[in-house]
Amino acid sequence: MPGKKPEFFNVLGDLKDMFAYEKSSNDFALHHNFIQVMKKRTELYQKQQLFSWWASYVPFVFLVKADAVKTVMKGYKTIDKSWVYEILKPLSGSGLGNVPSQEWKPRRKLLTPCFHTDILRNYMDVFNEHSQKLVKFFHQETTKEFTYVKKPITLAALDILCETVFGIQIGAFENEDSRYVKSLNRLTEIYISRIHKFWQWPDILFKFSKAYREMRFHEQVCNNFATEVIREKKKSHLCGDMKYEIGKRKAVLDLLLELYSANGELSEEDIKEDLKVFIFAGHDTASIAMTWALFLIGLYPDVQAKIHEELDRIFGDDVNRYVTENDLNELEYLDCVIKESNRLYSPAPMFGRQIYEDTNICGHTIPKGASCIVLAHFLHRDEDVFPDPEKFDPDRFLPENSVNIPEFAFVPFAAGPRNCIGQRYATMEMKTMLSTILRSFTVESLDGRDKVQPLMLITLHPSIPIRLKMRLRKTQKITVNN
Repeated sequence: MPGKKPEFFNVLGDLKDMFAYEKSSNDFALHHNFIQVMKKRTELYQKQQLFSWWASYVPFVFLVKADAVKTVMKGYKTIDKSWVYEILKPLSGSGLGNVPSQEWKPRRKLLTPCFHTDILRNYMDVFNEHSQKLVKFFHQETTKEFTYVKKPITLAALDILCETVFGIQIGAFENEDSRYVKSLNRLTEIYISRIHKFWQWPDILFKFSKAYREMRFHEQVCNNFATEVIREKKKSHLCGDMKYEIGKRKAVLDLLLELYSANGELSEEDIKEDLKVFIFAGHDTASIAMTWALFLIGLYPDVQAKIHEELDRIFGDDVNRYVTENDLNELEYLDCVIKESNRLYSPAPMFGRQIYEDTNICGHTIPKGASCIVLAHFLHRDEDVFPDPEKFDPDRFLPENSVNIPEFAFVPFAAGPRNCIGQRYATMEMKTMLSTILRSFTVESLDGRDKVQPLMLITLHPSIPIRLKMRLRKTQKITVNN
């Protein structure tokens, strides 16, 4: 198999390469070095489609070509998530995202109707309402030299998730100091730190750290919040208070409780674990994807002009009209821009599957016990599929061009049977929010791509806060619909 062989006396294995780059006092130095190491290995072994990488004596196999990704992602023998996801369970839950394969298939079948288009259509008002709150906020920001965009977008995305998943309004955008919001953010920070401190991977060692005790506290806060919401909703269901008119919006929790009361297939604990993964995966990945998209749009005026042309054609001068499902279907160029942004800055830069038996992948025998990791960040830079891969070119995803992209060469929402159950939800949310913002504003990124480097944390974060200059496109009155 391509890659270095493990050495008995080299306790660190390939991890030592992460310390070979320039030393930095930056807290994210190892994260930056990891990308450099992976880039160098990808360039060295790309023709072989994969390479091995050893964290101490623990084997990983990184996949960097579409054929290798297809073999792993499409097979039901390799459907279990990598053991690395165990580290994330207190944050992302033990629900659909992390359950073993024998539990996953019936669970996925049970939950898929919760994300049917007919259900998602009823969330459009929520997407629109919070998008217009963002517009009102950015309107105030136009008097400033720049705006840090990630934080308000993340808070708005969290509000959207809580309203559509829990069926409650937590007001994170107006009250970012709420206990739940602060604990959720701190849990994310703790796990980002742990993932890149390999000595904290074993639970037996992590439990001796200060971070573990802090993690347990914030985990309890989030669990208590979810438990309280579920029990209050459950009480209403049992009392018959939850009555819906035709077309009335139901939150995901309402749908899960209907399944719970109808056939008992989901326990209260199952529901809580599924909600945890929906909240974590939903708000963080969507918000970081929108942040990167605005960053790129702000760097390329020609692309932004085409977006504005499309928006003006669909919406005219009306910056306050709610986006409809039909509008989403017409936003073809914006869709290309989002896809190209996700190609360059995939919000989930890598994801993994566990190998339980010796497996042949593209002529290489992968030993049982290895974790296969799809390096989406570099898979999306395969020159054979995406010529001039560092160029930001939304035209790659025009219908006449996208037919030439192999099925597993572009995987922003993972791939195969265990892909992201919420990808349609995320796409609708992103197109609604971005189209609403860009109807009202032109954006200018104040730092270039050479300065804003990607960091592989849990999701792909910028190395420095992204700064945008927001300018009103026209003299207009911004309102928030009720």
